[in-house]
Amino acid sequence: MTLSVPATGHQIPRHTPESPYDAVFLDFGGVLSPPIDELFLDYQAKTGISPTDLKGAMAGVADRLGVEVLAPVELGLLSEPEWVAGLHSWLIARGVDVSRSAVDFGRQWFAGHQVNSTMRSLALTLRDSGYRVGILTNNVREWEAHWRAMVDLDDHVDTIVDSYDVGVRKPDPAIFALSAERLDVDPARAILIDDLPENCAAARASGWSAVQFVTNQQTVAQLIGLLGSASETQR
Repeated sequence: MTLSVPATGHQIPRHTPESPYDAVFLDFGGVLSPPIDELFLDYQAKTGISPTDLKGAMAGVADRLGVEVLAPVELGLLSEPEWVAGLHSWLIARGVDVSRSAVDFGRQWFAGHQVNSTMRSLALTLRDSGYRVGILTNNVREWEAHWRAMVDLDDHVDTIVDSYDVGVRKPDPAIFALSAERLDVDPARAILIDDLPENCAAARASGWSAVQFVTNQQTVAQLIGLLGSASETQR
């Protein structure tokens, strides 16, 4: 008997010895979370800091370290307070009011947010259908309590691979190798669901398959297309 994903009507093929895939990893930000653009707008409503200014500040802090935008906190190069101090310094220097921006950024950022319930249901349905399921996320040590409580999947997935914890982040191929090893799965039998095209491309370059998240319906439909086909035509 197949199981359906609530709110989509799609049926997940049960895992069998003939299944072409054994494991599915879901990203957190932009997949299990609300859309990233919505999160930036919500932060603006809370603090008055526009998405353009906040993204500029994030880039400014990262540029000083010579790394990608969120790498300072996603790799633990800076603590959250150090990173926020850098953001505030960049913003204040450009005349932006930071008086409503909390030092514990993660608490303020995640306050009031809800999990993407369809993607959470997908993770549960995949597990109940016999697949191994993981979360593969670029994330921040100090934000862990906030986002993991929001998603509430700790007891329902096989592994959570978090960049700050393993010291490498997507799209580095090392994180895909580590994730496949965590679940003892052949990379060719693993799928990544991620909203960023560069992460999907990196997964494919590492031997995985990938579905780029755009909408819930599109993602579930494309995933089922992969799970239901033993051919390579949809990879």
